[in-house]
Amino acid sequence: MPGNIFFIIRGHEIYGQVIINYELKKELDSLYAEDQKFRNIFSQPPAVYNEKKDSLAKVFGVQIKDLDNFSMKKYVETDSSNIKRIARIIEQFGYPGKSLVGEPSNEAAFYIIQHSTQIDNYLPTMKNAANKKELPFYLYAMMLDRHLVYHNKNQIYGSQLKYVDIVDKATGEKKKAMIVWPIEKASAVNKRRKKAGFTETVEEKKRNNDSS
Repeated sequence: MPGNIFFIIRGHEIYGQVIINYELKKELDSLYAEDQKFRNIFSQPPAVYNEKKDSLAKVFGVQIKDLDNFSMKKYVETDSSNIKRIARIIEQFGYPGKSLVGEPSNEAAFYIIQHSTQIDNYLPTMKNAANKKELPFYLYAMMLDRHLVYHNKNQIYGSQLKYVDIVDKATGEKKKAMIVWPIEKASAVNKRRKKAGFTETVEEKKRNNDSS
């Protein structure tokens, strides 16, 4: 069948009427891997992270007291390098969406921007990509929520959680607790989430994070 014909020509994949930029796809996959590398190591629930501090400090050759600063330095270095490259890609191609790099590579630029300080600059670009189905809409919704949280406003889709310090009334001990950032018109949030493509309710998201 003609729709099943597959070619690779000069770094581009042609599948039916869709032309995939294979070289760009490969680069985005690599950028995403770098984005996730240290987050997979360090961005764990506080109780889990604290249990692993000793072994992590040994792996990276730092003292335990310096581990948090080390991890933050790695985040900053990686995020800064990645967002500069994504900026050049978007300037050249526009948002690298599904029709350009396929799935799930079309999500790589989203995650790099989501982890950067450039959300305000790229939010319209993300909205346009989501409206054109180049990017899952729920990802744009996540970025919109993060943008609102950064500006100390109520979120819309309930996607943003935050660790806060609380005091255990029974023991007087300080500990971390996860809360959902305040939501605009919270009674309708799960309807908005379903329409946007989220698979969990806010309550399920909170419960799943608490148990992880």
